[in-house]
Amino acid sequence: MGLDGVTHAKVVITVCQDIGDYLDEVVNIDTIIIDFSKAFDLVPHDRLLTKLAASGMDLRVVIWVREFLVGSTQRVRVGGQLSKEVKVTSDVPQGSVLGPLLFLVYVNDIWRNIDSSIRLFADNCIIYRKITNKNDIEKLQKDLDILWERAAENGMKINPSKHKVIRFMRAQVKNPLGYCLGDQKILEASSCKYLGIV
Repeated sequence: MGLDGVTHAKVVITVCQDIGDYLDEVVNIDTIIIDFSKAFDLVPHDRLLTKLAASGMDLRVVIWVREFLVGSTQRVRVGGQLSKEVKVTSDVPQGSVLGPLLFLVYVNDIWRNIDSSIRLFADNCIIYRKITNKNDIEKLQKDLDILWERAAENGMKINPSKHKVIRFMRAQVKNPLGYCLGDQKILEASSCKYLGIV
């Protein structure tokens, strides 16, 4: 299993362990799955490099990443016609170990001041909280509002058609879940897929 697979497994195990621990406490857990649209394509190189430098990373690594990203071009072929070359000013390469890592560096501040548990793996995000009273529901909604604002600040687009909210619980509760992301209500689901696990 490569580094990517190990990190993937660690995130899944952490989320499952947290949910199991909360269920042992006999509390409900509200969980929201969030999908960033075209996340890797929307990372601007200049802002990523600024964040890398501000993180205290060795300057040689920042220069190496700049050389890796900056100056690449792309063309499109439609039928037999090839377009003009254009500079690529935003994206991190998908299908590499470095791509997801650079994306995480870029969105590393997205969970600042968020009280609920939040886990990111590449462009997959899950935010969850144990719910013991109405105050916990309000705190989770506040954290969703912060996440929405941070995503906008970072130029990230959230795909509203792919969010889901799931409540894990030992006893059935009839009250509907009314969480929103931006001005979109998050649809309730009884199950969904997160990092390949249902």
